Amino acid sequence: MNILVTGGAGYIGSHVVKQLLEEGGHNITIIDNLSKGSQDAIDTLRTIGKFEFIQLDLEDVKSLDEIFKSHHFNAIIHFAAFIEVAESVNKPLKYYLNNLSNAINLIALANEYGVNKFIFSSTAAVYGEPTTGAMVTEDSSTDPINPYGKSKLMVEWVLRDCAKVNPNFKYAILRYFNVAGASSDGLLGQNYPNATHLIKVATEAILGKREKMFIFGDDYKTPDGSCIRDYIHIEDLASAHLSALRYLATKDSEIFNVGYGKGYSVKEVIDTAKKVSGIDFDTEVAPRREGDPMALIANSDKLRRLTDWKPKHQDLEDIISSALDWESKKCE
Repeated sequence: MNILVTGGAGYIGSHVVKQLLEEGGHNITIIDNLSKGSQDAIDTLRTIGKFEFIQLDLEDVKSLDEIFKSHHFNAIIHFAAFIEVAESVNKPLKYYLNNLSNAINLIALANEYGVNKFIFSSTAAVYGEPTTGAMVTEDSSTDPINPYGKSKLMVEWVLRDCAKVNPNFKYAILRYFNVAGASSDGLLGQNYPNATHLIKVATEAILGKREKMFIFGDDYKTPDGSCIRDYIHIEDLASAHLSALRYLATKDSEIFNVGYGKGYSVKEVIDTAKKVSGIDFDTEVAPRREGDPMALIANSDKLRRLTDWKPKHQDLEDIISSALDWESKKCE
């Protein structure tokens, strides 16, 4: 297949490209403006296989149109988006312009040039504060509480409406829960600048890159007062995209949660990170971050039932260990 991967130099995108290259048989084009993605990831991917890399901002619709004219894509996997919840609350227009407007431009070109398979990187943030418990299914109500989640949900609506009027256009929406870890071979990891992801921050605290780490709120109505999340290993999340691509070859559009169905609190993750590393780093309780839901856990039965997805890394200690191993190599 001729596959366009937007945001393919980023954390998740690069791991998906890695698995596509290892699978073989694809012509892959990566578009990334490198605002959050890494040139190091591109260089590493070049040691695995051949692909085309185009440094471009998706708001440059004229250049994007020329790429579509010349490449004849069969599928698009769209990652390019801003992802920081707290920033989205403070800078909503930044998120709507990039996450929504640029996605609409991309979807419009896909429809214009007959690219009929579209895999979209969505988020558990579309659920907001679940009203029926922390565990959510794809049929749970969507009521995002921050502009990040809202921007992703709006793109889901655009995809759905386009598919209604274009019967050839099929999408797979993957609602991610909390991704962490690094590739098993140590080649790729989370190189996101000024990362706010809990496990990434914990590994930096372990290695002395941070003096301490913060627990944002310890007064939630959870067993230990801290937020609860479903943490998924990056390689299992990446493989879900390949499963979704195979699914769209013969099936219709669908929405999938991608997680393990088990939640850990912030304090439990920190305690596990200390256990894995043997280092008792400093933590400090800080005020809640605006836009953070109390608890979110994935029911991903649909993904397991309808596709060939088989997760391999469901142990929290393994997830943290892989992240720490990769972070340690950066220090060498």
